[in-house]
Amino acid sequence: MSDGVCAASDAPRRHPWADVPDTARDRLRPVVLGTGDEIIAEVRAEVAEYALSMNGEFGRRIRLGVSVALDQFLDLLGTDAALPDTTVYFELGRVEHRHGRTMDALQSAYRIGSRVLWRRIAGTSGEHGLEAESIFRLAEALFAYIEQLAAASVSGYAYEQSLAAGSRQARQHALVERLCRTPAPDGAELEALAREAGWSTPKTVAALVTSEESLPLVCRRLPPDVAGSVVDRLGVVFLPDPEGPGRLEVVADALRGTTAVLGPTVEPDQVPRTVTRARATWALHLEGHLGDEGLVRSEDHMLALLLHADVTLTADLVAQRLEPLRRMTSAARDRAVTTLTAWLDAHGDVGEAATRLHVHPQTVRYRLARLKEAFAGVLDDPVGRLEVALALRAGGPALAEG
Repeated sequence: MSDGVCAASDAPRRHPWADVPDTARDRLRPVVLGTGDEIIAEVRAEVAEYALSMNGEFGRRIRLGVSVALDQFLDLLGTDAALPDTTVYFELGRVEHRHGRTMDALQSAYRIGSRVLWRRIAGTSGEHGLEAESIFRLAEALFAYIEQLAAASVSGYAYEQSLAAGSRQARQHALVERLCRTPAPDGAELEALAREAGWSTPKTVAALVTSEESLPLVCRRLPPDVAGSVVDRLGVVFLPDPEGPGRLEVVADALRGTTAVLGPTVEPDQVPRTVTRARATWALHLEGHLGDEGLVRSEDHMLALLLHADVTLTADLVAQRLEPLRRMTSAARDRAVTTLTAWLDAHGDVGEAATRLHVHPQTVRYRLARLKEAFAGVLDDPVGRLEVALALRAGGPALAEG
């Protein structure tokens, strides 16, 4: 018994039109083939999008689609054959997308066509001599047939949509890649690239840099007026009008769970500057200097960028200005760095430095006297103090130890 049940369930399912008597084909032919003009007229009357569109490519394809659909339907009756060809209906879906319409209008046209045809068939049921059961099977076959034609159009629409999306993505990549190169594109070149990519040329723009992996998520969350792509294995997004009301809040919200660096706001002819700054700040982020996640603004890290712009120069500055620390013991060096940092941060105010260190001011004075002696007058010179402060910020004792 179980084998019999399995065999029945594995049997191929018959098409609905296979259950219609083949005698219906010849009896219904005049009725079915005579409905073409009526279907076209009702579609134009009921679907506003098609009222004026029947003279061009779409109109030609609609008329062809109706004609082929009626012939194929008759040929299928009484057989268990699959639809021989759905290319016409696949192409109808593609044309709909190219005309900038949704599938709603075409789906309505299919419903109207099946309704008109069934109305004509049912209205002449007494003339073609079909039994009630056959009429029921005929209705089932008709609506299943129209459903398959509509599905072919949906596939065509989706196919054209994917082609358009791929084309837009390629054009947007060309725009982003060009904006990342030096020199900046001139006005005419930028206008042409932006037009091809469907991007409105902004008055001001900032580059947003994130990881290649995070780019798709970030772009989905950002407003549609951004342009983003992967360039040199980095996700780069150009954000128009970044200083506009609420814009940075939107960007910060889009970065939930990930990190991106925002370069300075510039005019389009200065775009390499925002790209270079954002990339440099991203490098600092990868080195662990800028926190874990969220929106990082390069403008908030100018000193760190300056110190990392030429690492050999910075290393020389640290080595030269923090040389006195190398001659100290580890404990003395730690105390010296803490004291120097507090004093410099307090702009030379001994009392403020003492408060920060939680020691007596006289203790700070004593330590400073020893430090000024060790640094041989450098701490009494404004430029010298600045260089020591920068050296401490750049690496402190970790770089001074050698």
